[in-house]
Amino acid sequence: MFRPMSFCAILLLLVLSPVNGLAVELPPKIKVGNLELVQNGAGSREKYFLDLYEAGLYLLQPNNDAAAIINADAPMLIHIVITSKLVSQEKLIASLQEGFKNSTKGKTEPIKNEIEKFGQCFAEEITRGNIFDLLYIPGRGVTVLKNGKKRGVIPGLAFKKALFGIWLGDRPADTNLRQALLGGKSKVERK
Repeated sequence: MFRPMSFCAILLLLVLSPVNGLAVELPPKIKVGNLELVQNGAGSREKYFLDLYEAGLYLLQPNNDAAAIINADAPMLIHIVITSKLVSQEKLIASLQEGFKNSTKGKTEPIKNEIEKFGQCFAEEITRGNIFDLLYIPGRGVTVLKNGKKRGVIPGLAFKKALFGIWLGDRPADTNLRQALLGGKSKVERK
């Protein structure tokens, strides 16, 4: 016998299903100039059981040592695809601010200007489907790209360490995502 679903059941199904997200498959390699970076790992950033974005870590060669990656003065990239309507400019900036505090154990003062400049790279509206690339090149710094367009460059290895520490540090934004970026399995099995 068919029973119609209640409004609450449908609402719960919509909230818990991936309607807020996109089915995203991150590329296995990303070419940057004459460099080819390989995907080290990828996963979803979740909060309150909702996927907010997909992220991939790209390195010259695979590495599962978080501290070595954070401290390396080598080309690397974090590729982020926004998969939820819940991610807004304000929420992303607030989340990044918290991430910098966690990554630096509250010692953000030495890179305060860099963090401010980084925040300015996210001044425009953020919508589902936006792609952000956070590319570190030694001697140049972190280049922020939104949908392939350069939004700014933040110099300094100290800033790069704090930035990558947001996802890979001892107090990461999401422990499951950290594990996935380091080449482990994410909670959601990938096809």
